[in-house]
Amino acid sequence: MANVSVFNMEGKEVGTLELNDAVFGVNVNEHLVHLAVVAQLANKRQGTQKAKTRAEVSGGGRKPWRQKGTGHARQGSTRAPQWTGGGVVFAPTPRDYTIRLNKKEKRLALKSALTSRVQEGKFIVVDEMNFGEIKTKNFVNVMKNLNVAKALVVLGEGSDNVVKSARNVADVKTASVSTINVYDILKYNTVVATKAAVAAIEEVYA
Repeated sequence: MANVSVFNMEGKEVGTLELNDAVFGVNVNEHLVHLAVVAQLANKRQGTQKAKTRAEVSGGGRKPWRQKGTGHARQGSTRAPQWTGGGVVFAPTPRDYTIRLNKKEKRLALKSALTSRVQEGKFIVVDEMNFGEIKTKNFVNVMKNLNVAKALVVLGEGSDNVVKSARNVADVKTASVSTINVYDILKYNTVVATKAAVAAIEEVYA
């Protein structure tokens, strides 16, 4: 089992924590991690783009001029794509971009992402993170003490003050155990998690 140092909010090492290999020590499946990221980004897309084809724009029911004898090129409708106000060729239409992974694939992708962060030394455990008040400065100081800039901060229950204190901090995102995902784990340079959050992750995914 992997051991990681546990720090307090002052950035001082206060102990070590043994991580469960069933979650933080799996064989990293890069293909599944890639699929999970692609699926998440695809599922964010609304797919509501729409433009009208020549069949849908109004007007253009009659031929603008006779077929021959005018000196103009022959035209069948003023709503053809080459006319101003005409329809769009191969116009985009609403569609569903959803990509689905089954439950086993999602779990293994998440565990692979967490394992990769542990192996790279980019997984920091904090004994606790609690603020008595909502203050951005307090959160920034904790990040400085941990020597962390761009980070995903995973918190346990009852951390509302921490979440609200971090809202205005650039390059930092807070998440609960139920909302962590592969994309965010890989997007941010470091994952910072409280001991309570680590325990909850192991309970859910082990």
